[in-house]
Amino acid sequence: MLRATWRSLLARKLRLFLSAFAVILGVAFVSGSYVFTDTLDRAFTGLTSGAVGDVIVRPGTSGDSGGGFGPGATGVRTVPASLVEDLATVPGAARADGRITSFGTFVVGKDGKLVGGSGPPGIAVNQSEGPAANGVPSATLERGRWPAASGEIVLDEATASKTGYLVGDTVPLVTATETPRLEARLVGTAAFGGSTLVGASVVMFTTEQAQELFLQGEDAFSQVWVTAAPGTSQEQLRTAVEAALPEDTQAATGDATAARAASRIDEALSFVTTFLLVFAGIALTVGAFLIVNTFSILVAQRSRELALLRAIGASRRQVARSVLLEAGVVGLVGSSVGIGLGILLAHAIKAVFGRIGLDLSENPLVLEPRTVVVSLVVGVLVTVAAAYLPARRAGSVPPVAAMRDDVALAESGLRWRLAVGAVLLLAGIAGMAAGLAGVGEEPTYVLGAGAFGVLVGTAMLSPVLGRPVLAGLGWAYRRSFGAVGLMAEQNARRNPRRTAATASALMIGVSLVTMMAVIGASAKASLDKSLAEDIIADYVLTNPVGQPFSGTVARDVEQVPGVAAVVRVRAALLQLDGERDFATGVDPAAVVTVVRPEVVTGSLADLDARSVALSTELAAERGLAVGSTVTVEYAGEENERTVVATYTEDTALSSDVTMSLDGFDALGVPPTDRTLYVVAAPDADRPALKRALTDTVEDLPTVSVSDQAEFAASQREPIDQLLYIVYALLGLAVVIAILGIVNTLALSVIERVREIGLLRAVGLSRRQLRTMLRLESVAIAVLGAVLGIVLGLAFAVALQRSLVDDGIDVLAIPGGQLALFVAAAALVGVLAALWPGRRAARLDVLRAIATE
Repeated sequence: MLRATWRSLLARKLRLFLSAFAVILGVAFVSGSYVFTDTLDRAFTGLTSGAVGDVIVRPGTSGDSGGGFGPGATGVRTVPASLVEDLATVPGAARADGRITSFGTFVVGKDGKLVGGSGPPGIAVNQSEGPAANGVPSATLERGRWPAASGEIVLDEATASKTGYLVGDTVPLVTATETPRLEARLVGTAAFGGSTLVGASVVMFTTEQAQELFLQGEDAFSQVWVTAAPGTSQEQLRTAVEAALPEDTQAATGDATAARAASRIDEALSFVTTFLLVFAGIALTVGAFLIVNTFSILVAQRSRELALLRAIGASRRQVARSVLLEAGVVGLVGSSVGIGLGILLAHAIKAVFGRIGLDLSENPLVLEPRTVVVSLVVGVLVTVAAAYLPARRAGSVPPVAAMRDDVALAESGLRWRLAVGAVLLLAGIAGMAAGLAGVGEEPTYVLGAGAFGVLVGTAMLSPVLGRPVLAGLGWAYRRSFGAVGLMAEQNARRNPRRTAATASALMIGVSLVTMMAVIGASAKASLDKSLAEDIIADYVLTNPVGQPFSGTVARDVEQVPGVAAVVRVRAALLQLDGERDFATGVDPAAVVTVVRPEVVTGSLADLDARSVALSTELAAERGLAVGSTVTVEYAGEENERTVVATYTEDTALSSDVTMSLDGFDALGVPPTDRTLYVVAAPDADRPALKRALTDTVEDLPTVSVSDQAEFAASQREPIDQLLYIVYALLGLAVVIAILGIVNTLALSVIERVREIGLLRAVGLSRRQLRTMLRLESVAIAVLGAVLGIVLGLAFAVALQRSLVDDGIDVLAIPGGQLALFVAAAALVGVLAALWPGRRAARLDVLRAIATE
């Protein structure tokens, strides 16, 4: 029996490869996602471990004293320089070094553009000889020398290489400080930490210039690194350091700090794994339809062979196991190839992330044993599970019936399929309704489960649901192609389950593409509506890469003739009651003059240095209301704040937490801006004012000037970019569906060899034969597209309604785009029929007629 199975596999290599290709793509997503995220994890673990000392001392307290060593003149909390000498004499300490670290300092390339900035930060540090944690050098000189005077800098090797700056060149820099732009002479390049910088750029100044730039000349540091003497552990050193610390400072071990930082980065980037695994699931689901169809047809075509095996003593179980073994081999081979393709996919993802600034080019890919095991298990299980029903059917056909080629599907089997499909469809609709009604702790999951039930139920009911579509196409075929069109229609309707299964694979891809198209159009329409309703300002100044910019820009813009008012919006990452949240800082009296925030309870006018406003969603999630007291922690210091208002998130108040600018200053948030809203004077010359504003920030590539229309276009751009990525990934599922059509037609040609020979003998030309198969393929593709668009619209409407509170409150249906999907499906049908049609047309007529 085993020998017969191997011979069967070798005899059908091409057909089984088409099925294996579906497994290959699905497993490639699984392995690629794990390889890439493991690579990210190792890169950031190395990066964070090289950016901490054995013990780190920083300002902060666990109480609510409101004290600390800062904020100073810069609004940044610091520790005094005198503390460095004290900590160097702590028992177990080898040395102590003052460290200054500031974010928002970027190198300007020779082309006038920022280096990085689209995610990885621009970091400025002071020159220090102290090592990082566990003896790793914090910086290693590669070329030149260390900075020794004001106006001299050292760059990381990667940034110097990207820009082409050489030792001795003058390098322009932009910062988020009171000195927004400066030039310095490059005196050396260095490697920082124990790993690559993952796209971040580092600029090293002398300690004196770093204090002048980032601490306004204060003789202090951001933190102190204490290095452990040989034989002293980090925990032992931390205990000794804590005993010597003044109030309002805190100490932490470098390993614990690095682990927390790496965990936060992993959490922030975990969407990459989830995103890719979702598409892996989609690809494998679509592939399952292809596998089921392939093995169903192969079982039907091998009925005489299987009957002979039964006649010479093979049991039903042995026959079924033979088919499952074939599926297992297909799954194993497909999974193995998929792992290799996944590594190539991880390379491609690295390249994509490199274009947005996350440079992993110097980090080798990480292939963990877990990745191999999971990929193989997933691929084999999906293939064997998909082949289970065809295998069971192969073992259940009586030998005598199989010898008569009596392999038609019993009506009872089709009735069972339709009954189960109807139950799943109704249950899915109920689940979607429950999700929209907010049933359960996670209504979105309920909605998703309901949508999956609708998808599977529709696939099972497609032999019935597709009849009107096939009837309409049949009418058009008969009028346009006569007898050839009639035969194409009859072939498409001859085996409704096979046609429906093939169309269902395409249906899944098209439904998801349709859903994303509608959600994307709705998101852009909602954004346009929100901007039109919320933004009153005439011009908006933002950072094109989402980084903060110097507070001096606001003062410069205020001096531009024709400007009536400038409203600042700041941002910070803090902790509210122990949970990390983004906060927006505004002047509550001024912000209402340029935007229209929707305040639900309380009043923004009550915002002061000791209060906060919360989004209605966050307030409801945490059981807070106007009058509640919350704990806000920033830079290690905790302070109590009172909730004075709740609001609906919008373009201006885009965070869950909003504070006054005075509140930000009290926390020690650096005085940098995220957005400036500019109101023009009533008599201002608008074109001239726009040019003047642009000229004001001409030397700062971190700031761009937009009018309302340009600002709206810039906000829509990320939505379009995301849609392009989603379409590209869903396109792979569509490719699998196309392979399903090719496979079905190719197997159908083999199944109908004698019939094709007879048609050719009575006068059907090769061209007419190819046309017949092409029309049959188009019917399958259009059926899948129509069902997919109907389902996609239903899913999109449900999803849009569930996202109303998240800002997608306008339903927009891109009719032209959906019509294009149907036309593309018809083209797919034409292309899918090329190879089967050519193969059928080349059959020898006499041999075909003689085929049994």
